[in-house]
Amino acid sequence: MEVGVGSLEPVRLARLLVHQPPRGQGYRVNVDAFHLAQFAAAPAMGRPAPRTVAFDLGAGSGAVGLALLALDAVQRVVFVELDPEAAAHAAQNIVEHGWRERAEVIAGDVSRICPEHAGAAHLVVCNPPYVEVGRGRVPAEGRRARARMGSLDAFVHAARTIAGRRARVCFVYPAREMATLFATLRAVGLEPKRLRAVHAKPDEPARIVLVESQPAKAGGLTIEPPLVECF
Repeated sequence: MEVGVGSLEPVRLARLLVHQPPRGQGYRVNVDAFHLAQFAAAPAMGRPAPRTVAFDLGAGSGAVGLALLALDAVQRVVFVELDPEAAAHAAQNIVEHGWRERAEVIAGDVSRICPEHAGAAHLVVCNPPYVEVGRGRVPAEGRRARARMGSLDAFVHAARTIAGRRARVCFVYPAREMATLFATLRAVGLEPKRLRAVHAKPDEPARIVLVESQPAKAGGLTIEPPLVECF
């Protein structure tokens, strides 16, 4: 159930409450964020939170990073978000969950912020814009347009900058653009090592892919069983 709170509208997911803009007034959280969080958290599940610093790039209201904290998969999350209103929502969400000691919000462009934290991440998660600038229909609402349209290259370069030697870098991206994602990752020295496709229904093509990459040599890709959202 969703209940409006002031000018924000929260989404409840078991232990997680995410404040976000009302409909039509900014980019809203969708299920892809939580698919990404669970995919990124999987290697740490069932163990106490490791001393892991995660960076959530293009964090929006913070859904991916918040889910990582709720799953106790990381010790600390740094949220990087360009839009100041979305960054403010993320900060509120952190406070309301009592995670001020485990989280930080940095408002700014990932291309500017990440060089200041080079090599600091053990885990990077990113739900980037799915549409490159100049392709597709531009949403009428400005904040939604900025969240939905942007450069994949900029986010991949930023991820590579902050990734430590053994860091895991996890992206969610449209399945039809998987080749583009792989090529962009490899261009900066990030090799895909783990893949899971997400299907809306069993008899439909994959909708999105979840990809974990690492600074590593080519090869060794593990393809996990597909995730089907609706049977």
